[in-house]
Amino acid sequence: MTRIPSCSPIWLTSLSYCYFNPTSFSYVKQQSLPLPLHDFIKTRRLYNAFFCQTSRQFHADPTVQSLVSAVNFCSSTPLCRKIHAQVIKSLNYRDGFIGDRLVSIYAKFGCLDDAQILFDEMPNKDLVSWNSLISGFSRRGDLGKCLSSLCRMRSDMGMAPNEVTLISTISACTNTGAVDEGNYIHGLAVKMGLLSETKVVNALINMYGKFGYLDLASQLFKAVLVPNVVSWNSVLAIQIQNGFPEDGIEVFKLMSRAGLKPDQATVVTLLQGCADLGVGKLADAIHAYIFTCGLESDIPISTALLRFYAKSGRLHASYEIFREMKNPDRIAWTAMLAGYAVHGYGRGAIEFFDLMVKKGVEPDHVTFTHLLSACSHSGLVKEGRKYFEIMSSVYKVEPRLDHYSCMVDLLGRAGLLKDAHVLIESMPMEPNSGIWGALLNACRIYGDIELGNEVAERLFALNPSDSRNYIMLSNIYSAAGQWSDASKVRLLMKERGFVSNPGCSFIEHRSKIHRFVVGDQTHPDSDKIHKKLDELIEKIHKAGYVPRTEFVLHNVDEEVKQYLINKHSEKLAIAFGLLVTDSGRPIVITKNLRICGDCHGMAKFVSLTEKRSIIIRDSKRFHHFADGLCSCGDYW
Repeated sequence: MTRIPSCSPIWLTSLSYCYFNPTSFSYVKQQSLPLPLHDFIKTRRLYNAFFCQTSRQFHADPTVQSLVSAVNFCSSTPLCRKIHAQVIKSLNYRDGFIGDRLVSIYAKFGCLDDAQILFDEMPNKDLVSWNSLISGFSRRGDLGKCLSSLCRMRSDMGMAPNEVTLISTISACTNTGAVDEGNYIHGLAVKMGLLSETKVVNALINMYGKFGYLDLASQLFKAVLVPNVVSWNSVLAIQIQNGFPEDGIEVFKLMSRAGLKPDQATVVTLLQGCADLGVGKLADAIHAYIFTCGLESDIPISTALLRFYAKSGRLHASYEIFREMKNPDRIAWTAMLAGYAVHGYGRGAIEFFDLMVKKGVEPDHVTFTHLLSACSHSGLVKEGRKYFEIMSSVYKVEPRLDHYSCMVDLLGRAGLLKDAHVLIESMPMEPNSGIWGALLNACRIYGDIELGNEVAERLFALNPSDSRNYIMLSNIYSAAGQWSDASKVRLLMKERGFVSNPGCSFIEHRSKIHRFVVGDQTHPDSDKIHKKLDELIEKIHKAGYVPRTEFVLHNVDEEVKQYLINKHSEKLAIAFGLLVTDSGRPIVITKNLRICGDCHGMAKFVSLTEKRSIIIRDSKRFHHFADGLCSCGDYW
């Protein structure tokens, strides 16, 4: 007879059991299994319902109802195997539901071999049984077994898939990036007449969006007769995830006009789009909507709102959102820590991390990525090294590529290029392009041409299609006055069809995003903007500003260099901001590339002469300019 474990207090830490192995038809000797408290509660319910209820009669002839009850409370693999043994002994395979549920539970716990064996033993396999098996393979990301099971179901059993079958298989295609297989399932859906099922279409929209085929996703969406909230959310998400936040916001507006009420997923995705684009007024309206609907206690929504305010330069608002959370989870704590990191408040990030640990929240690899990034942006080399060492020894978080990338960036920014190089060579895994790119950027900052050449060659071999590496190497040569070498790199880029991403600056005014590029003349108020900029340049010259023409990486005369550098997109955006914003409000600008040293110096002088706060978010971090100083301390 199966041994019943004691419900004494010691059972909180271990569970002794002896279970029947259905594959070998033998009992396995007593073992010990660690059991967390929350699993103990579930397990005790299971035993109350399953083993402790008229046990003699049950073991003689367990009822289907008892078995179903036991399956529903199953919370671990050993217990699942015990119930499996009872099913075999009582011959209750005739009830297909129990077999289906056991297959699902085995799959849920990652025991797919057990799930497959049990499935093959079942005498009566219906569509639910096949779907249980296929969904288990899908959750594991095993596309091959998903497809082979689907083919067996159709060819051997002559059974047609339904919408559940296709959704599971489409999910596996999406998660594994299998484009051809996804197209095949799309064709099968058409053949089976299942494109009338909105859930299938939603899954296909999500799949094509993840693959970057936005036109196909849009065509599928337009073909839906009555799109539901999930349909709209799918289209909204793929626009934002593929780097088109403006289009995503238009989708949201159309969704509102269609009379659909946004749900949690809508709000979270939309806030992400607003953060990427820097649309403050729309996000404020969403914040008001959250309060109106009573969603402010929803942790994922509050976390998304927190992230938005941090990315919009309003870190104090982020902290207020976090402070109002009743029970912030690890994701919320990490999001707030990321806010400190991107704003360059390294000391604040460390204090916040210490508070997080004190509150009993266990940090994970993402937490340490942001903590090390905060140290990097603040030049906290000693502190960064300390946390990199103790993350594995104290917190049992093994360093990943992201952590090594942060450490290389930290050492490189501090001028410790040799230390950064040694760290890369000592890595237990192969360094990726992100790690070598961090070192190449350090070579650019400190003008190390020899090491820069070596690192660039590695990057070209790892990722030959990334134009940023060629631009960085060309800039290293240009900064050193090696114009012929810089020209060779630019020619190589041209031969390979690379187009450099132009620097753009964005500023919001009256719910509209205004975009500027270098020397921009396309804005309706272009004449006023350039006139204002000329006045600013003259004014800050008198205050001591000296143009840093070394940041013009072209072999031209000094006069031309001054003209070019005075028309950078950041400067045009600052001039526009001074024209259209009230004197008491900060000017908030988003830059798609790293801010140049001359624009950084110019912003400091403007903040002093105009008595204005200027916030510029570049591709790496935030810069808060006030009274002639920057929050980065000229370290970025």
